[in-house]
Amino acid sequence: MAPASVNVARLIYLLVCESAGVAIALSTKGTPVEVSMTSGLIAGLVVGGFFIWVESLMKGFSLRGFSTATFGLLVGMFCAWLITRVDISALVSLALRYRLLAQDGVDDVAAESLISTATFAIQTILYASLGFLGAVLALRSSRDDFAFILPYVRFRQDSSTGQPVVLDAEAVMDGRVPGVVRAGFLHGRLVVPRFVLDEIQVLANSPTPAKRQRAERGLACLEQMRASRDMQVNIEDASAVSGDETIHGRLLQMAQLLGARLLSTDENLCKVAKLRGLEVLNLDDLLDALRPSVAVGEKVRLALVRGGKDDHQGVGYLPDGTMIVVNHASPKIGTTQDVVVISTLQTSGGQILFAELAGA
Repeated sequence: MAPASVNVARLIYLLVCESAGVAIALSTKGTPVEVSMTSGLIAGLVVGGFFIWVESLMKGFSLRGFSTATFGLLVGMFCAWLITRVDISALVSLALRYRLLAQDGVDDVAAESLISTATFAIQTILYASLGFLGAVLALRSSRDDFAFILPYVRFRQDSSTGQPVVLDAEAVMDGRVPGVVRAGFLHGRLVVPRFVLDEIQVLANSPTPAKRQRAERGLACLEQMRASRDMQVNIEDASAVSGDETIHGRLLQMAQLLGARLLSTDENLCKVAKLRGLEVLNLDDLLDALRPSVAVGEKVRLALVRGGKDDHQGVGYLPDGTMIVVNHASPKIGTTQDVVVISTLQTSGGQILFAELAGA
């Protein structure tokens, strides 16, 4: 559906065409080529309807290089000015002058007056039509597409800023986003919707200590990112997003409107976003991808730091925090030993590896 601004432009354009038709009818009143008021209104309606029909056909060909309707209007009027330089209206004036002079009772003064009025009406319709088409194209386009004028600027901007990234409340409160951005794994403008900020504020006032601490950490992290010079963080009001959906629904709708990626740690939200065709960034998936893979039978150099659940067990940790339980290693606690992985166990808290002392 067309936005309200496009409908307003259509209405104004129709009024201009109707006014031009009325002006032609009034200017020909009492002359041999008199045009009735009804004919003038119908002619203006037909011209306006034709160009609106042309505009509706151009929905799939909108130039995203126009960032504002003003720019589009100026381009359209510039094109109309170029056409008037060819002086097409002179052809109409010659034809009209020949017809008027062929009529009896029409003097040169009246003929010139009628010709000048018709010329003015034609130029008005031309400027209004092309200006209208340019403004509509601008309203349907994004400001990033000024590249059709300055392509080098566009390419440089794409390489430095990248695609926008929409953050949900979980990603903001996670606290790992600034480090990922500084490490160079994430590029683009970070967008935090206003309703996500409101959600974090509600959690910050929660009576539950754990929720309150996570929300406070999220607000502090967001303030740190906005103060950083190497990060571009915007708080969007999201006025174009309908308010009758859930928070997750509004978040997905905003990501679609902005053509942005979604950054979250919510598994269910990430699944729904992928089903909607959105590009999803999950910090947990990044962590799993960076976690070193230890296969069964592999030898690992491990520092044993404490005892295990059983008396004979010793426990050590890999650099990423993965726990390794070593059988018959309790006498070696406090030392570093070579161990061989014999099995793995996947739990809700992560992966646990079981090993034996090398050479045992």
